[in-house]
Amino acid sequence: MKKHHIYPTLKKHLEKGHIKSLLKFCDALHPADLAGAMEKVPVSETVRLFDKVGPRCASKVLSHMGSGDQANILPELSDADLSEIINEMSSDDRVDLIRIIPHERRQKLMQMLSRAEREDIIRLERHSEGTAGAIMTSEYIAFSEDITVREAMDIIRLEAADKETIYFTYVIDKEHRLFGSVTLRKLILAKTETKVRELMHLDPVRVRVEDDQEIAAGKMKKYDLLAIPVTDDDEILAGIITHDDIHDVIVEEATEDFHRFGAVIHEPPDLNLSMGQAGIWTMIRKRLPWLLILVFMNIFSGAGIAYFEDTIEAVVALVFFLPLLIGSGGNAGAQSATLMIRAIAVGDVKLKDWFGLLGKEVSVAIGIGMIMGLAVSLIGILRAGPEVAVVVAMTMILTVLFGSLVGMSLPFLLTRLKMDPASASAPLVTSIADIGGVLIYFSIATWYLRDIIAASGGV
Repeated sequence: MKKHHIYPTLKKHLEKGHIKSLLKFCDALHPADLAGAMEKVPVSETVRLFDKVGPRCASKVLSHMGSGDQANILPELSDADLSEIINEMSSDDRVDLIRIIPHERRQKLMQMLSRAEREDIIRLERHSEGTAGAIMTSEYIAFSEDITVREAMDIIRLEAADKETIYFTYVIDKEHRLFGSVTLRKLILAKTETKVRELMHLDPVRVRVEDDQEIAAGKMKKYDLLAIPVTDDDEILAGIITHDDIHDVIVEEATEDFHRFGAVIHEPPDLNLSMGQAGIWTMIRKRLPWLLILVFMNIFSGAGIAYFEDTIEAVVALVFFLPLLIGSGGNAGAQSATLMIRAIAVGDVKLKDWFGLLGKEVSVAIGIGMIMGLAVSLIGILRAGPEVAVVVAMTMILTVLFGSLVGMSLPFLLTRLKMDPASASAPLVTSIADIGGVLIYFSIATWYLRDIIAASGGV
């Protein structure tokens, strides 16, 4: 069913009191479709729907909503209703929801949960944001190596309904240490009296609870996993991370990189806040700080122009080519930075590769600069004569080279300083290239056109 047809159908069932039809309709839809249909609906209508469909369905729909929509809905739900919804959520979604609830209400809700769920939330919530532990779930299946396939399948049948995934199960010892894994496929195909130890894969790929979530994403991609176990320093199995949570990590990391590369302040709680939902003040707050910093950086460009005032007065035609030249240097730098940040992010290049890439980038930049310099020199001849054309061509080569080297090297420098290479934003690279471009351009002009400048009474 099309998204814009979902809410009218829900509203019709609600208004006519056809609760059975409403429940049947909701069961036929994916919770993500229901969540999407409720995005533009008044909060009161969403709360009304949650009341009719019950906490189990409501928990699934709420889990698929963005944090902004969740924050709007939570104050309208009673503590009793919200606690029932939280009880029905998967452990990782439950922790994500708890984190956006104000502290006082959170404490009250925690007391309304069962002891097991309360302890599970406390255990998962203690891990820092951005770590594997923060996105793992405790809803997995694990058993001993000594049991048979028949016994393992009985455990899976008993626990499957409440687990995040059953396609990978894990083998643990008496201390709950992880030392093997076995797929559902192997269990299904094996003879019922076969021991699990005969089927398990020893020493499965894993991550530590304090590992960065990007490490988990990288390992799941590399080994093509649906889920990856998370252990503590003593190899105790703490939880698992499933592919849907890794997808969220990839989206979050990509969003963060785009924000930083665009010189926009990235705030994780705003991840699900779209451009359409964000208020004017929010957008100003996220974009203004870096732009103010870059404004003051660009003062150096103005200072450079002022320093070469005599050169400009002697050869006014130089001003015509200034935007073209510094723009080309900035564009080359931004282009180089984009390629390098992406290469570092996906692991194509490491810090040790910088020197080798430097030589390649110099060759590429000089080649590009010479072609662009030749093209712009033709304009220089027509506009201001051969002397200025030579200056413009030389400057084009050097500004493209300078911008490219800045764009290539800055991500490496930030990585070396343990900072996110995406902080080498396009505006930052462009601003540095602009400053360098102004100095290069007028320095070459002052040197090459010294006779013309001297004849005019300048330097």
